[in-house]
Amino acid sequence: MEVPWLTVQALEGHLVTCFGRTEVIDNTLNPDFVRKFIVDYFFEEKQNLRFDLYDVDSKSPDLSKHDFLGQAFCTLGEIVGSSGSRLEKPLTIGAFSLNSRTGKPMPAVSNGGVPGKKCGSIILSAEELSNCRDVATMQFCANKLDKKDFFGKSDPFLVFYRSNEDGTFTICHKTEVMKNTLNPVWQTFSIPVRALCNGDYDRTIKVEVYDWDRDGRFRLSKRYSIETATLSGHLGSQEPMVE
Repeated sequence: MEVPWLTVQALEGHLVTCFGRTEVIDNTLNPDFVRKFIVDYFFEEKQNLRFDLYDVDSKSPDLSKHDFLGQAFCTLGEIVGSSGSRLEKPLTIGAFSLNSRTGKPMPAVSNGGVPGKKCGSIILSAEELSNCRDVATMQFCANKLDKKDFFGKSDPFLVFYRSNEDGTFTICHKTEVMKNTLNPVWQTFSIPVRALCNGDYDRTIKVEVYDWDRDGRFRLSKRYSIETATLSGHLGSQEPMVE
């Protein structure tokens, strides 16, 4: 299995600006990255973006030390202008680069692997951020979870998803794994409200409980949907939100 890691870069002429890198996700061919990138959008400008995906082989920050899995090019306007501001692009190895003058894709030297080989796809989504500056501080616990491990109990963790305007969901937070327990109490965490629901307190949040396995894989245990207004109404309370 792969250990994927994504880098996001802006291309302007010969200049390359790295917005940053996502977290590393262990042992999966279908990563769903939590980290988001805030980018200023200029309607009348062509903002070229490049996304490079790597398979992490060590703790080194040097990308040349890791296996290159594929890349995709697009403009920020393509993402924003797509249906639901959600764009799917094929990942290729060394197939294209962007012409510094025209901004259009052109044949490029391979970064490794088979040039032009299709390597799956990447889904990109964008949403205009609200001006909300609220921060939510929360702590979650669970009782009597299902036993998922043959020799033990379960190793549960929570995954939070924000709902999008087109009805889809985007991951926005993961808790730590609590080892060998059916009654976990996760650590308190803080998250900007606009990352959780973009400032819309009536927007639904999906919470899923997973059981972590030693090989880095995980299995879905429970799934719940909660409105942010309901969530905020329980802040400071120890009453159960879901029975």
